[in-house]
Amino acid sequence: MPDFTLAEIAASLGLTAAGDGDIRIAGVAEPETCPADHLALAMKPEYAEALTRGDARAAMMWDGADWQSYGLDGAILAKRPRFALSGLSATMDPGQGYSTGIHPMSDVHPEAELAPDVTVAAFSVIGRGAKIGAGSVIGPQVHIGAETEIGPGALIHAGARIGARCTIGANFICQPNAVIGGDGFSFVTPEPSTAEKARAALGESGEATGQPWARIHSLGGVTIGDDVEVGANSTIDRGTVRDTRIGSGTKIDSLVQIGHNCIIGEHSLLCGMVGIGGSTEIGSFVVLGGQTGVSDNIRIGDNVVCGGATVVLSSIPAGRVMLGYPATKMDSQIEIFKAMRRLPRLVRDVAELRKTVSKDRKTD
Repeated sequence: MPDFTLAEIAASLGLTAAGDGDIRIAGVAEPETCPADHLALAMKPEYAEALTRGDARAAMMWDGADWQSYGLDGAILAKRPRFALSGLSATMDPGQGYSTGIHPMSDVHPEAELAPDVTVAAFSVIGRGAKIGAGSVIGPQVHIGAETEIGPGALIHAGARIGARCTIGANFICQPNAVIGGDGFSFVTPEPSTAEKARAALGESGEATGQPWARIHSLGGVTIGDDVEVGANSTIDRGTVRDTRIGSGTKIDSLVQIGHNCIIGEHSLLCGMVGIGGSTEIGSFVVLGGQTGVSDNIRIGDNVVCGGATVVLSSIPAGRVMLGYPATKMDSQIEIFKAMRRLPRLVRDVAELRKTVSKDRKTD
């Protein structure tokens, strides 16, 4: 378990501890249930009210907080406490408990190149010609394909699968059961299919004739930049000829599907259950809320934000904030939602007007 003084924790965050900096801290906890040897996370005034019901001696609080009024012996004050929590959580994380070294029950190909301090847990397989950078940790039951290169500082959790000929940068984090470098979903028929006809005609498929699907093999790989994280059970398909590409700093949540040939820019955020069709290009600093669906072969510009469950059917210029199905500028979509809520009343009003008009005509 972690064991630091309050002053040591503050220094690691670039902050200064207020009060008794020698308090020993073994973990973090919510204010109401915080033990005396833990740091309470009272980052807003409404959270701090619960401090008197716990046993905390120290807390992380907002800048300017009157920490002494809550009976504390010390505090860490931050202008943006949630951002400080990023560094705090890294400091206090006890890790997954993976043992060091290469487990005898792993299978590392003789032609694979592993830095001397790489950890490989039990039942993991590393293919021919794979290269793993210094300080990387490969959890149990992981598969890393032939000729795949992974930079230094990687943390690849249990059950992850990384296919052959992928290239991944430094400080990569891969959560359990993610799949990177599976084949793309790419099939074709001898003649234009009903789906192609329907798409071209926006609804009409012509005479429906069934045809068998021929598989297009995925000859490309996946290229991932530095400081990228991929969530549990997410999938990134390899490219058909060129690589699918994920830019540095991009964070991908759980259950995200990225299709073949996609290009994702830097520092974008793809939340849970996002699905992106093949050959779509997404810019940098883009945020796609949970369950956002993105059609294939379109482009989303830099700094775009899509609210949860947005369905993107066409390209979006840079800087737009979008919502709904189909994706519309968020302010317009909210007006549509408001109008929809008024529809039942409008229908009743129209019905009353019809009755009035009908009575007037009978009177005439």
